[in-house]
Amino acid sequence: MLTMRDVLLARRVLAGHLPPTPSWSYPLLDAAAGRRVVVKHENAQPTGAFKVRGALNLLADLDEDVVTYSTGNHARAIAYAAREYGRKATIVMPEHAAELKVSAVEALGATVIRHGTNMGDAEEFARTLPGRLVSPGDEPALIAGVATVYAELLERHPELDTVVVPVGSGTGAAAAGLVAAALAPGCRVIGVQSQAAPAAHDSWRSGGCVRRDNTTRVDGLATGRGFAAPQELMRAHLADFVLVGDEAIDEARRLLARLACTQAEGAGAAALAAVLARPDLMGASVAVVVTGANATELELAR
Repeated sequence: MLTMRDVLLARRVLAGHLPPTPSWSYPLLDAAAGRRVVVKHENAQPTGAFKVRGALNLLADLDEDVVTYSTGNHARAIAYAAREYGRKATIVMPEHAAELKVSAVEALGATVIRHGTNMGDAEEFARTLPGRLVSPGDEPALIAGVATVYAELLERHPELDTVVVPVGSGTGAAAAGLVAAALAPGCRVIGVQSQAAPAAHDSWRSGGCVRRDNTTRVDGLATGRGFAAPQELMRAHLADFVLVGDEAIDEARRLLARLACTQAEGAGAAALAAVLARPDLMGASVAVVVTGANATELELAR
């Protein structure tokens, strides 16, 4: 298992690449949620999402070209880190991947191959390609990099009693649990996933990695299986794990836009959706991480 030493080492790596992101509250959002809500703005990252932290930390120790598979933010993060370190990156994306997300990855110098109808198809094809295969979930260095989000958050806001984290592969929730256990053991970490893609949720509840249908329209939560490394940490540290509907996530995106001056993609609003749907699980001072801002034209239209 990872330890806080890994997180501190990752922080040292990232210090030369990324400044800390802001976190604060918005009175209108607090009123809507019925509690104080601290918003951590990972939408301010150069790739528009938190995953760049993990990618920069992982690729810092690699000296070979990389291959991965993703619907969007992980792809952009690996492309960004590969450019920073002078590596070549090949990204397999499902055929239906949004044009804007494909263009963003290509603009960073990566090669995009479209294959299959879902992440499972993309993963299977990526495994046939030359290069170091990077999993979106089962990479300890990715989790250590992502954990720097929560180190920043809990150092600035030690009064928090709940942190709510969206879950796709689970790196964010795993990282949050690890850091909270070390820095704020009284703070509960709660994961949230779409009802239309419950693989990580069901894996956590069952105690083993399972596969589930993946029909969500929220790209950042669109995983069809559990990942072993994040699941191990989530089982050790999560206080609870909830499911919300895609419509509830869209409503949370609208609230963030109107009440907190914040554009969020679906996954970036999922934590707020959980706060609104399950107030019984939330404390008086809650943090939500806007994990990404890379909404597609279709998301923005909704």
